[in-house]
Amino acid sequence: MKKKLYRSTQNRMLGGVLGGLADYTGIDASLLRILAVVGFILGVGSLGLIYLIWIFIVPNEGDVYR
Repeated sequence: MKKKLYRSTQNRMLGGVLGGLADYTGIDASLLRILAVVGFILGVGSLGLIYLIWIFIVPNEGDVYR
């Protein structure tokens, strides 16, 4: 079965991007959120911009065909 990246509707804080990424990778969503906040605070690239782009590009969980 092929994995698909989507924005989570159940495990969501803001846009559901990290919740969907956690489901896709198998990493805990809380850990991804902590890493994202730390990266944002430390000024790693343009993490905020990437997150906003992913909100518009990655489909919602219900929109993904399984």
